[in-house]
Amino acid sequence: MGKFKKYLKNKTILITGGTGSFGNTVVKKLLPLKPKKIIIFSRDELKQENMRNYYSNPLLHFVIGDIRDRDSLNKAMQGVDYVFHAAAYKQVPMCEIYPLEAVKTNTIGGSNVIYASIKANVKRVVVLTTDKAVYPINAMGMSKALMEKIMISESKNTKTILCGVRYGNVLYSRGSVVPYFVSLIKQNKPLQITNPDMTRFLLTLNDAVNLVLETLASGKKGQIYVRRSPACTIETLAKAICELFNYKKGYKIVGIRTGEKIHETLIASEEKPFTSENAKRLTIQETKELLLTLPEIQEELRR
Repeated sequence: MGKFKKYLKNKTILITGGTGSFGNTVVKKLLPLKPKKIIIFSRDELKQENMRNYYSNPLLHFVIGDIRDRDSLNKAMQGVDYVFHAAAYKQVPMCEIYPLEAVKTNTIGGSNVIYASIKANVKRVVVLTTDKAVYPINAMGMSKALMEKIMISESKNTKTILCGVRYGNVLYSRGSVVPYFVSLIKQNKPLQITNPDMTRFLLTLNDAVNLVLETLASGKKGQIYVRRSPACTIETLAKAICELFNYKKGYKIVGIRTGEKIHETLIASEEKPFTSENAKRLTIQETKELLLTLPEIQEELRR
């Protein structure tokens, strides 16, 4: 992390959706680098209060606001050097039910962050996007794909460096499948998998944050950066979890949810094809080893 210190020391950083999994992880990495201020911009007052009490650090400043509201963003952006844009609707089923809400937050909200950053002369903005934005078939992916296009388009007309990172499933992030599996184990219920052959990219929160920081330090205008991640089938992931927890109830197949793909794509064929089908495929043992790097899994196993 020391190599990032020269970029971040005495700088003001704003994180949209900063109370989420990404925000909490990046804050832990940023605080030792002695930034001037870290602004947590989100609309959930309870999560902000919990985060404020947890860190109890004067470098953290909490701002209640919604990325749908450009006025609140314009006010929060004053004096900001860098922006990490993490606020989004990320749940595919929810976005399928409320596609317009996905557009309002992921696309229009994303554009508001970009335009407010440009207006405030922010030096660098890193937007977080998803593999579902490549060949999108669901509202979540479509809304994020449009946000990518806006970032690329606006990057040509401003001194602010706009760039992005694109990644797949982040292990143990809020609302993801691994904590869901753990919750089912605690309820003594079989794990629920959609399709045993479905594949997904796997990335730890730590690796996701490092990719964002690398992009902040060296990203070029209009570029989207991808980390070459391994993938596994949902069945392999379920079996790995069952073996780690010595869980005998196993899993049951419940069918694909609306808007889901069998395989995801991190890089389009027009760019350089890289899908969860042709990525390095993890075995059950390799998946267990990856899961054991997660502090949350270590803590659950201790319990």
